[in-house]
Amino acid sequence: MAKKTWNDLSPTQQKLVIAAGVVETLLTGYVLRDLGKRSKEQVRGPKLLWRAGSVVQPVGPLAYLAFGRR
Repeated sequence: MAKKTWNDLSPTQQKLVIAAGVVETLLTGYVLRDLGKRSKEQVRGPKLLWRAGSVVQPVGPLAYLAFGRR
């Protein structure tokens, strides 16, 4: 099975890929900003670990929002 290129996707699929990328970028930005503003007492675990984990898409930002904040 050949790998699909951008041009092989339908216009709807292309729009969905772009939308997903925008959502991931905004969510990661929000998480990094939230981590920067919160004190270490308001975060479960080391902030540095959460920063590193926030770039693992899409699990990292969602994990932080679900489990990382107090």
